[in-house]
Amino acid sequence: MKKQGILENRVNLVYLALGSNLGDKKNNLNNSIELIQKEGIFLKKRSKFYSTKSWPNENFPNFINAIILIETKLNIKELFLKIKKIEKKVGRTKSIRNYPRVCDIDIIDYNGEIIHRKLGNHILNIPHKRMHNRNFVLFPLYELDKNWVHPKLNKNIVILMSNLTSYQLLGIKIAQ
Repeated sequence: MKKQGILENRVNLVYLALGSNLGDKKNNLNNSIELIQKEGIFLKKRSKFYSTKSWPNENFPNFINAIILIETKLNIKELFLKIKKIEKKVGRTKSIRNYPRVCDIDIIDYNGEIIHRKLGNHILNIPHKRMHNRNFVLFPLYELDKNWVHPKLNKNIVILMSNLTSYQLLGIKIAQ
């Protein structure tokens, strides 16, 4: 008989960033959210869709991005593996870094923990190393939680947003 660990059945609060810049972008994000929920993951909140230019190559199609807050009993490895499967189901294929993609899902925050772990060929860094500089993460995250604090930098989201450049502030809008 397996002994159950104290944290094994704990409910984890997780922010996921979703993005798409190929095909029917909004539909890709909606499909991603639907597939996440089919995995027994509870959707607590979701942001509006935001439109931004592609980075680092602005000649690529614009992105549609969103943030969702989920509750799950999955540990970080299980969640990561499920997310990778969902990306593939929605249509993501392996390509060159920062190239256009049908679906991108990143774990932004997992219970406010700082995580650095190798999972297969991937290095999992939570919070994402550059999230505090990305308008397409900060704006929808602010919409969901105006009091969110970056676990590693220990800075409130309002402070992080105030550090964005005017170009970044003007470069994001609610997608129509």
